[in-house]
Amino acid sequence: MPVVSTGDRLFVEVPTLGGALRVARHLDGDSLDEPSRLLRATGLTTELRVRGRTVVVVGTDAHSGVVARWLGLDPAEVRVGGVASAVGDAVRTTAGHLHSIVR
Repeated sequence: MPVVSTGDRLFVEVPTLGGALRVARHLDGDSLDEPSRLLRATGLTTELRVRGRTVVVVGTDAHSGVVARWLGLDPAEVRVGGVASAVGDAVRTTAGHLHSIVR
């Protein structure tokens, strides 16, 4: 997975939703506590992105909420809009591939 830095923010690019789900299966609030504390102490934020859309934020700029607690990812922030947008893009891409096969 490519990692890009802008100085105080790290972007981890996951190419597919399936890949993001595999990453998420290995995450839980307990496994995120120490990295989150370290990121906050150093003023850093990490974003997990799928297809260029931020789906999870950990660190200084993360604002955990109901969805993160429900998924057991607190202290991370889950960006529902990013997840929905990545899902929509994956559906459009799949539909485009199927359409090109059927033609």
